Amino acid sequence: MFSTWTSATAGCRRIVIALVLTAVAVLTSAGLAQAAAAPQAPAAPAQAAPPPQSRVFTGDVGVMYNVIKPDKTADFEMVLGKLKEALAKSEKPERKAQAAGWRVFKQADPMANGNMLYIFMIDPVVKDADYTVSRILSEVFPAEVQELFKVYSACFAGGVTLANYQLVTSFK
Repeated sequence: MFSTWTSATAGCRRIVIALVLTAVAVLTSAGLAQAAAAPQAPAAPAQAAPPPQSRVFTGDVGVMYNVIKPDKTADFEMVLGKLKEALAKSEKPERKAQAAGWRVFKQADPMANGNMLYIFMIDPVVKDADYTVSRILSEVFPAEVQELFKVYSACFAGGVTLANYQLVTSFK
């Protein structure tokens, strides 16, 4: 009798997640080393923040890596709660489809630098749908989106990395 621990699908999923987490840790530490070596540029004059970049996936499965400051995890998870609520309350069918395939994972242990890694696993991807958190929030919470985005953006120790994956084979 097979349990979920020994099923081929669960095993493949664990391997993929472990590989993804390893790649993120390597890329993050390389980025931090590069940032530490780069000279500081003079401060730019204050101006309005640019509109957020669209988050549209082109693969079968999408992943977003979010490196979060350790003291901001509660704020980040609060915004994720509002995101979940926005997806549930949206009247757009693509938002319902996005919610059905969107899962959030938190790395069990802090990264070497103390930051926490959250992964958005999108499977399946809703083709041509925008996964930008602030845009989704603005559709349902227009009066709150400015404050929510301020809280959300203050959580990051770095940017958001988006990755697209194509299914090569399935063992189902």
